[in-house]
Amino acid sequence: MLSTTFGALADPTRLAVIGRLSRGEATMGELAEPHRITPPAMTKHVGVLVDAGLVTRRRVGRTVVCTLRQEAFTEVEQWLGDLTSYWNSTVDRLEELLRGDDDDH
Repeated sequence: MLSTTFGALADPTRLAVIGRLSRGEATMGELAEPHRITPPAMTKHVGVLVDAGLVTRRRVGRTVVCTLRQEAFTEVEQWLGDLTSYWNSTVDRLEELLRGDDDDH
């Protein structure tokens, strides 16, 4: 799932759509407007995000409204948390080694 998520987020337009949806739901027109892309192009971008499970869309009359699926980012948060813990412990060990080397001289 992470590879699908990061693949969907690898495109700058889709990443910007996620950023916009993090502030609340939006119509397809609202999502397309800042990028100056056609409605079919935005539909394609949103489709990738929907297929990745990051966004849902629903029809309200003739309008399509998109919403961020916050829970879809749980796996990403866990992965980043694990990675952060690893790098923090690595830096801590490096600092200890450097302090130990300084004490020996």
